[in-house]
Amino acid sequence: IIISQNVFTSLNDFPSPALIAISDNVIVAVDEIHTLERYRTNTTKVIDVGDQLVAPGLHDAHLHLMFGSMYETRSVNLSTAHSAEEAADLVETFAETRPTDEWVIGYGWDQTNWEDSNFPRKETLDRLNETRPILLFHAEGHYTWVNSRALEIARITSETIAPPFGEIVKDETGEPTGVLIETASNFVTSIALNFPPHEKEALLESFLSLSARYGVTSVNDLYASALDAINDFELYRAFDEANRLTTRIHIYPELDGNIDRAKMLRNRYNSPTFQLAGLKQFIDGVVTSHTAYMIDPYVDRPETRGQPTQSPERLAQLVREADREGFQIRLHAIGDGAVRLGLDVFERAAEQNGMNDRRHAIEHIEIIDPDDVKRFKKLNVIPSVQPSHLALMPKESHTLRVAEEKHPYIYPIQTLLKEAGRIAFSTDFPIAPLNPMEQLYYALTRYDHQGNPWNEIERISLAEALKAYTIGAAYSTHRDDQLGTIESGKYADLVIFEKNLFDLSPEDIRETNVAYTIMNGAIVYDANL
Repeated sequence: IIISQNVFTSLNDFPSPALIAISDNVIVAVDEIHTLERYRTNTTKVIDVGDQLVAPGLHDAHLHLMFGSMYETRSVNLSTAHSAEEAADLVETFAETRPTDEWVIGYGWDQTNWEDSNFPRKETLDRLNETRPILLFHAEGHYTWVNSRALEIARITSETIAPPFGEIVKDETGEPTGVLIETASNFVTSIALNFPPHEKEALLESFLSLSARYGVTSVNDLYASALDAINDFELYRAFDEANRLTTRIHIYPELDGNIDRAKMLRNRYNSPTFQLAGLKQFIDGVVTSHTAYMIDPYVDRPETRGQPTQSPERLAQLVREADREGFQIRLHAIGDGAVRLGLDVFERAAEQNGMNDRRHAIEHIEIIDPDDVKRFKKLNVIPSVQPSHLALMPKESHTLRVAEEKHPYIYPIQTLLKEAGRIAFSTDFPIAPLNPMEQLYYALTRYDHQGNPWNEIERISLAEALKAYTIGAAYSTHRDDQLGTIESGKYADLVIFEKNLFDLSPEDIRETNVAYTIMNGAIVYDANL
């Protein structure tokens, strides 16, 4: 039995005193504290947490599990670098600490934060005292920076043709510069991320420990193109069968037209703690590389408005076939053109297959046309967003690329919540840290990279943010009948914060830690231990 003066069930807007009775892995009662003796037996353990806030276990609706764990445990963080040379220095220092790694891997560089905002070059890395291949992921994960050795191993030359929706950046002589955009990164990542089984097991163990520490009891692990070489669904299954999962994992492999394989995986991975929940595909890229698909041309590059990853007709066919077979679909759509295309293909699937409760989702929605906002509720499509993304880079990364009249519709969280009726929160880990307190902070403050408010009207309340991280995410994954709220009959997945978040400022919320995490009725994290 958990007793607290502040229980936030995600059914109301404020916490209240309550006891939560748990038997095995299920909540059997949520009642007034004075009824304790009604539920206590000789074997009951009672935990009274005083004023600490109890909430449903947090559910990250969009992340990349193994890739994020790799960032945390065996990669160098380059986000503090102010130039390509500084980033290279960090790489060199890090490489010395891991002399046996076959590849030197890093992440987080962002040329838009550098005085020289041009893409870096391989020569900066080639000057290091390092003979191993180097692979460095951009802050948004949509392009990579490599040295000449990595290009050599991947057999990328001046003659290499980029794959669809990819670009090998080349200089005026046709030589690769060392930057690979979108699917072109697959040439390198398919080799570099092919880790042996024991390393993958260590990565999964590390992630489970991290998620428990942050109160995250459920995650959605989504297809990530160039990053997917590191995934291992059979490893997840082995952990599940050995009762080693302390976080529920919902996978979303690629929506690629192979419906028979998808149905096989859905049947094979179908437990309460590990299951195939749907399929995922990209419609576009990101704003900073002008690969996000826009309705109008980019202001700073009027010759382009980006392009979809595949033809609208092909995307519509993929969605229609998967929808007919009962699969939920999540589409990456950052530009307003991509968001509109995603809604269009969902609408066409509904017209052809009939309306259903599929709860398809649009991921990211960094820019939207106001005419498309109301379509989410009409089509029962879930907006799945990451509040901290607006602080990943300077505001100018977006405002200088789209027309001024579109600025109020950049990262429109409050608008989407109001019009769609519900919203799902996530981190896109490792693009943003797994720590949910960061997401709550940015949802409440709307601060940009430099600490300035951005479209403050799009702020939401703490209760709304917590609901997006619990019942909103659970609903978007078709688990709202089992997860997402504290009520009788649901799985006992809970997070207990060290303080009552409703008494704190956004700044203090950001610094608050988790005291306990309970998943499936078991304490999987205790800050006192």
